[in-house]
Amino acid sequence: MIVLQINGTRREVEADPDMPMLWVIRDLLGLTGTKYGCGEALCGACTIHLDGEPVRACVTPIRRAQGKAITTIEGLSATGDHPLQKAWVELGVPQCGFCQAGQIMSAAALLATNPAPSDDDIDRALAGNLCRCGTYVRIRAAVKKAAKP
Repeated sequence: MIVLQINGTRREVEADPDMPMLWVIRDLLGLTGTKYGCGEALCGACTIHLDGEPVRACVTPIRRAQGKAITTIEGLSATGDHPLQKAWVELGVPQCGFCQAGQIMSAAALLATNPAPSDDDIDRALAGNLCRCGTYVRIRAAVKKAAKP
């Protein structure tokens, strides 16, 4: 039995310690906001936080999460009113929406350490998150909007 702290709640799962966190989160815990994209940590769709740091859940074994706080898109805000989520909606960022949870999680990690990021800061922090629809300009605008007090 593996004990996890996920979105502020203690959860126990029966899983192989080498099972990728993505499958534990989606299949065993039913938190489907974190998406499977490439399975090789190249696209960023599966980005979650481990103790506040963005990680790719598709290649991170669950053993690495023991004793750490895991945050998924569902845990960013219980009511969906995180400043990034609000900015995303207000600016109509998503087209297909598939990559957006990963984009938001990477942006949230950035804003936690840099509350007033430049365009270059945003581009660097989100460089590993791919958007098939090409909404990068709107993504950057939403991050800047969420950064404003």
